[in-house]
Amino acid sequence: MFNQITDPHYICGMQANITIYLNERPLLLCSDQEPIPAHLAAAKVYTNPDTEKMESVLRKLEDGKKETAIFTAPDVKQLFKKVSLHFTTLVAAGGLVTNPAGEVLMMFRRGKWDLPKGKQDPGENLETCALREVAEETGLHTVALEHKITETFHYYPMKNKKVLKHTHWYRMQFTGTELTVPQIEEDIQDLQWVKPENVAKYLKFSYENIREVFRAANM
Repeated sequence: MFNQITDPHYICGMQANITIYLNERPLLLCSDQEPIPAHLAAAKVYTNPDTEKMESVLRKLEDGKKETAIFTAPDVKQLFKKVSLHFTTLVAAGGLVTNPAGEVLMMFRRGKWDLPKGKQDPGENLETCALREVAEETGLHTVALEHKITETFHYYPMKNKKVLKHTHWYRMQFTGTELTVPQIEEDIQDLQWVKPENVAKYLKFSYENIREVFRAANM
């Protein structure tokens, strides 16, 4: 079941600037009063884009005809609502799990290193969803949720739908003794506890939104 992001519960908790990744290409949504980030200085800026312009830019990002773009408007939340109308939105939650040694749990799935996450079930709060998904995908049940890290947004095609996945990420601590068990039916091939000094090597073979989670967690 898909949860629409226009629900005020999700809009209110959203960060001021929003980056949506379409096939690893960033679309930044920000206030027209904010300076453009240095790393996106070359991106074309679209101020108050209408529906037709949004559709055109989204399609070019998806198809690789444009590497990045910026939408600006006075109200970023309203801007995001308009952009989200071009997608079916799925709300998810996941975790950045560390153990007492400070190692981070990463999973290898579909050729990339990833973090455990999954869609929110009807009636389930985000914290419960995050813990459930970690348990299902990794086999770890002795996990304590500490605090929220950030939210990420990325697009992917699913059947005939264009899905925008809005994921809420939480910092978690594993304190048990159970061994990891990859959820094979979710295409998880491997689970590894990664030392902090080696995380960057794994992130080279990951996704932009996952790198964003690590940046937000100061790791």
